[in-house]
Amino acid sequence: MGDTFPLIFRVQVADVADVVLFYAKSADSGFYPQYTEHDPEYVARFYRFDDGDGRGPYRLDNMASPNPRPNMMYEWKGYACPAKGWRYEKATMARLDAEGRIYYPKTKDGRPDFSKRLALKRYLREQQGSIVTNVWTDIPPLHSSAAERLGYPTQKPLALLERIINASSNPGDLVLDPFCGCGTTICAAQKLGRRWIGIDVTHLAIALMRQRLDDMFGEAAAYEVVGQPADLASAEHLARADRYQFQWWALSLIKARPTQDGKKGADQGIDGVLYFHDEAKKPPKKVVVQVKSGHVQSSYVRDLRAVVEREKGVMGFLVSLERPTQPMVTEALSAGFYHSPGWGRDYPVLQIRTIEQLLAGEWFEYPQANVTLNQAERVREEGEQGTLL
Repeated sequence: MGDTFPLIFRVQVADVADVVLFYAKSADSGFYPQYTEHDPEYVARFYRFDDGDGRGPYRLDNMASPNPRPNMMYEWKGYACPAKGWRYEKATMARLDAEGRIYYPKTKDGRPDFSKRLALKRYLREQQGSIVTNVWTDIPPLHSSAAERLGYPTQKPLALLERIINASSNPGDLVLDPFCGCGTTICAAQKLGRRWIGIDVTHLAIALMRQRLDDMFGEAAAYEVVGQPADLASAEHLARADRYQFQWWALSLIKARPTQDGKKGADQGIDGVLYFHDEAKKPPKKVVVQVKSGHVQSSYVRDLRAVVEREKGVMGFLVSLERPTQPMVTEALSAGFYHSPGWGRDYPVLQIRTIEQLLAGEWFEYPQANVTLNQAERVREEGEQGTLL
């Protein structure tokens, strides 16, 4: 006979879980267990009693001491003490009795049944709920169609960060997120009354965070942004240091979305897009946006006009670090006007604004019904503010 070989089966198990690690500087750091609503099947099984007195359903709990307690060996209203004694002193038993918290077993004809033990009534409404274990299945992931989704690739559910923050801090504590992305952590901290500091290296992420904070909290989140250009000189410095970061920052000034979601590469003449509504029950209108951080010339305006037509847009905006030349202005005016049916007025099809103008509040002209960025749900709770870096 020839050699025999064992059969080897390989099983691929799907990786469907993440692990949240908890680190603390000292043993004094707090960790606070979280609770969810009781499982309806659990409630139906254990909370089977209701006296109809408005307190709601309750379950019965043991009143016997788990360990021998000679000083708790007493009879209570004809009911003999358990083998190891009662769990409560006489004074406590009297208080529980006065509060109607003791269940007295009875026979079918309503007389006390001294052959059975007393029990403590534990009401459902007094329980915090089911304690959250290390497996969280009650917070669904953010699917592509989720109303909460803002389009950021690594966005986490707000409820997830709320649970983490509630479990590890108290109102008024400081929450730091050094890689805050689209701002889920800082929004959760703001909602829960924590102070916060958020840090990110991209101006795209900072733009999303600002939009989200404004949508959710309005003036209640009066934050400070540190590290973004505040004048023409700092904008020029950013353009020299990283033209892509400058581009994303410039797009954030007019709440336009980058066409490549923050990725570097060929843009096909489009750096960003902006959408607005001006007709009921019709799709939003598209605006093509280009950002120029270097020398500008009239050919850029002609190119923008061609891109607007190719992309089936209605308008084109050119954001320039330098002032436009007179031929550029003339070329833009030659493109004519877009008539808005909903707003009943005309807007120049091609428009040019410098960074200096935008910083001074001189905006592009278009129907101000911007629907470019997904809007976060408004939150009523107000907390202390933090700093956004």
